[in-house]
Amino acid sequence: MIEMLEIFDMNWVAQGIRLSVPLIFAALGGLLSERAGVINIALEGKMLFGAFAGVAVTWWTGTNVLGLVAALAVGAGIGWVHAWFSITVRADQIVSATAINLFALGVTAALIPAIWEGGRANTPGVERFRRFEVPVLADLPEIGTVFSRLGWFDYGALVLAPVVWVVLWRSPFGLRLRACGESPEAAASVGVNVIRTRYTAVMLAGVFAAMGGVYLSLVQNGLFQRGITNGRGFLALAAMIFGKWRPIPVLGACLLFGMADAYQLRAQSKSDLPVELFQALPYVVGLITLVFVGRAVAPAAIGRAYVKD
Repeated sequence: MIEMLEIFDMNWVAQGIRLSVPLIFAALGGLLSERAGVINIALEGKMLFGAFAGVAVTWWTGTNVLGLVAALAVGAGIGWVHAWFSITVRADQIVSATAINLFALGVTAALIPAIWEGGRANTPGVERFRRFEVPVLADLPEIGTVFSRLGWFDYGALVLAPVVWVVLWRSPFGLRLRACGESPEAAASVGVNVIRTRYTAVMLAGVFAAMGGVYLSLVQNGLFQRGITNGRGFLALAAMIFGKWRPIPVLGACLLFGMADAYQLRAQSKSDLPVELFQALPYVVGLITLVFVGRAVAPAAIGRAYVKD
């Protein structure tokens, strides 16, 4: 029992933050899309596409910065496809998003042996983005351990939540976006271009989710392997609902799931219980939080197609 409690130290906090970062990017992207009225359960697929594109272009060019740029471009492109099906074609938003998830899982798995011969389950290793120490902060007692283990992506994810809050609640664009998710007809009556706003939100969601995928492939692992997201897109979706479509609570939910994931990784070596029991912990925490969070009120027009008069 004492060994299990020893897990809760500053190294656990740092690891928990790092594990929450892909969830933060994806969940905030999903939040933008759903605040605009488009259901986005395609976060898993967009993360997969971003993770794969980042590694493939980094391997081809030898530069991880170009890999990052390519991944974000692919994320925007997949977001556009998702928006086209959901907004222009007015297809069922859940079905189209599920199709993207399945397509991403199959295509990325098939492209690995197609590009890198040999039927591998993963790509060769590529250059990763490195962490860095913040001067002064890394030297602080105890808490300096946390700062010394974080990097640009980690700080960027933590800052992104308040930035999204400011955009949504303190900017004209945010007001228009939220109006499209509550009453697109009313928004259109005062001059808001509902279709363009929704397209923008869904494409931004693709960029954010791709960033989460890039974190997994170019920051944590330095390669792409089949199913690298391992359900994190759905966990990000749970965090978004747990946070009731508000950026700061969504950030807190992602950190909670990240800490649970860090705990299970560290607890495996300190217990005789089956490893699978610990691996399920983040998802169990996600289910429990959704049960006890209470009624989460989604945007009023979410999932409802807008037909321009």
